[in-house]
Amino acid sequence: MTISELKTARLALRQWRDDDALPWAAMNADPVVREHFPSILTYEQSAASMRSFRDDLDRRGWGWWALEVAATGEFIGMAGLDPVDPGLPLGGVEVGWRLARSAWGLGYATEAGHACLDYGFDRLDLPEILALTTTGNERSRAVMHRLGMTRDPAEDFDDPTIPPGAPRRSVVYRIRRSHPH
Repeated sequence: MTISELKTARLALRQWRDDDALPWAAMNADPVVREHFPSILTYEQSAASMRSFRDDLDRRGWGWWALEVAATGEFIGMAGLDPVDPGLPLGGVEVGWRLARSAWGLGYATEAGHACLDYGFDRLDLPEILALTTTGNERSRAVMHRLGMTRDPAEDFDDPTIPPGAPRRSVVYRIRRSHPH
């Protein structure tokens, strides 16, 4: 399968490279970046996730892309589309992002999110795309709003894949194909 790579005015969403491993691991070891996840990740856990993302892109042609600033080639995180994890009380394809702190507040998540929504609706012909996060993740929720996504509080759920003691309450945002994005 041909791997799709997405370009925006400022960003490239691309296949993962070996030299992404160190900045990806550093990002996942940052407790502020991982604030809404159960824990930080070890280098080995980050490397395993990167291999999984790379394999999904090779197999499907889409998934969680590495995210870089187009003008400089600087790796700043990930963004993409992926089927919702099994075991959650809903299904579909979700859009998501995770950026290094140095890339926060610059509009990159929203820009990458728009590119992913366009790809999901125009290339994958999806009728709807979801976004999931913890109730307290105000930064990601603000991006979801900027993308035109809406939330129905009746869909909130406790994520059964998160260990007790970690933030488990999750919110669901949705956008339908017919919605202008």
